[in-house]
Amino acid sequence: MQPLKYLSAYSEQTQAQVTQLIAQNKLGDVLKQRYPAAHEVRTDRALYDYVQDLKTEFLRNADPINKVVFDSKLHVIQHALGLHTFISRVQGNKLKAKHEIRVATVFKDTPIEFLRMIAVHELAHVKEKQHDKAFYKLCCYMEPNYHQYEFDLRLYLTQLDVSGQRLW
Repeated sequence: MQPLKYLSAYSEQTQAQVTQLIAQNKLGDVLKQRYPAAHEVRTDRALYDYVQDLKTEFLRNADPINKVVFDSKLHVIQHALGLHTFISRVQGNKLKAKHEIRVATVFKDTPIEFLRMIAVHELAHVKEKQHDKAFYKLCCYMEPNYHQYEFDLRLYLTQLDVSGQRLW
């Protein structure tokens, strides 16, 4: 059995449980039971609206988000589920900033919880640039189940890696 690259930071006990589910061919069933349906956010416009609603609810005073798109060039293999880019430029005597969020297209066909986790993660980068305690505190403020969704997303990526088949 190959190492569980998406779960390498978790305990040996957790990895052993996941390995057992994979051996029994039940990991996909566990995920489908927990998350029965995929979300309806299919277009870049719908994704932009979804992220803007989250931003409006939780980060009202943050810089505006200029662009939100599904990006087919982002690959999970490169460890990029989403990407937040921040571009600064001088315009006259003012400094202008543009924020863009890109989400890997593999997440067009996943449960809304996974999309929300990625959107929350990338939105948190608008306020907190580093993955530190303040960053994860902000993620948990926007989505109290953030860490559970992240773990389940890692399980899904492991399932994709092992079987090569999408569940939704």
